[in-house]
Amino acid sequence: MHRSVFVAITLTATALAAAGFATAAPPPDRVSVSAKFELYRPGARGITYDPQLVAVGAKASVTAIARAEKTRVVLTVRGLVPNRKYGSHAHQKPCGQNAADSGPHYQHVVDPVQPSVDPAYANPRNEIWLDFTTDEKGSALASSTVDWKFTDRRAGSVVIHAEHTHTEPGHAGMAGPRLSCISVPF
Repeated sequence: MHRSVFVAITLTATALAAAGFATAAPPPDRVSVSAKFELYRPGARGITYDPQLVAVGAKASVTAIARAEKTRVVLTVRGLVPNRKYGSHAHQKPCGQNAADSGPHYQHVVDPVQPSVDPAYANPRNEIWLDFTTDEKGSALASSTVDWKFTDRRAGSVVIHAEHTHTEPGHAGMAGPRLSCISVPF
């Protein structure tokens, strides 16, 4: 007679690390980043790709707070073009030399069809949308609260776009050219 024995072992991240296995650090409950926009240079946290619409020297800050299965992200900007509409979203990767380096929008539930323009996926409940309109001084504040928290898959930046975000099928999530980027370690 042959018997099988099944043993379940649960290892914590600490135990795995002690055993030499790499583990992803849990996402932080709070992240806050401030940046002054500049032309690309390695290590820059805030990059402008269009100095006409996001001037060198303009400033931004991003704060993300995760609590009770919700995430709130707040974006503040100063020194942008006054009385102008901008779109803004969390993107998958950190900023880079080229505007496209930050990858597509971060989606909690990823659309299997990319680029994602389906309102079932490209929407402010599944993505972090931070559209804003600047005041007469070029300042604005935008916030977004979603009913989920980052896991081991996280966003890496907030990108400011040329126009408010579209919501109609075939264009959902689109907001024009990428003007600037702030790297955020969500």
